[in-house]
Amino acid sequence: MRIVFTPSARDQFLQALAYIRRDKPSAAVSFRQKVEEILSRLRDYPESGRTLPEFSDSHFREIIVTPYRFFYRIKKDVVWVVAVWHGAQIPEDPSEESANKPLS
Repeated sequence: MRIVFTPSARDQFLQALAYIRRDKPSAAVSFRQKVEEILSRLRDYPESGRTLPEFSDSHFREIIVTPYRFFYRIKKDVVWVVAVWHGAQIPEDPSEESANKPLS
């Protein structure tokens, strides 16, 4: 399995890193490493993330890397990360977030 960020999810992740970096650059580096480590587990265990409590009928799942939620969907042999939200944010339906993004 490959792990791929949609353009909007990549932007959200980079914005989160920039926000963390403003207060403590070393924390941003640590957070990025932790995200890479945790998301890499999806290569072998793509369904290990939980279903979204807010949207239990959707095909999307999430991995939490405190304090952020990484929403993703499995499509063939690719794990598509479609959104990155701070845990304090109320998420929108990820299908709307990725509606205009290719998932194949």
